[in-house]
Amino acid sequence: MELDLVEISPNAKPPVCKIMDYKKFLYETKKREKAIKAKTTKVVVKEIRFGPQTDEHDYEFKKKHAEKFLKDGAKLKAYVFFKGRSIIFKEQGQILLLRLAQDLEEFGKVEQMPSLQGKKMIMFLAPKKVK
Repeated sequence: MELDLVEISPNAKPPVCKIMDYKKFLYETKKREKAIKAKTTKVVVKEIRFGPQTDEHDYEFKKKHAEKFLKDGAKLKAYVFFKGRSIIFKEQGQILLLRLAQDLEEFGKVEQMPSLQGKKMIMFLAPKKVK
């Protein structure tokens, strides 16, 4: 009959086996896994970089982009990069990131508060769920 004895679930007591075409069984399992993989959502992280003394116009421009990213459902990584001796303006960087979080409050929520990591002060924002 050209059929195979295929072990369906080896962990069950007693193990479950079926008499079927093995090639067809492999095809169906791959198809099922592909469908499951297609349903999973991929997390996209967009980045926005500021300087410690970012101008008002530049801030508004980048805020508009951040708003768009959050509306599209992507996570946002906003960071202030300190070059050279600009590390002395840590407070300005933190104020800038907190201001951004406050301005984007209606589009996303803060996932991680601003924290200094090396020469970068990083903050993560996650989009709010649309109901």
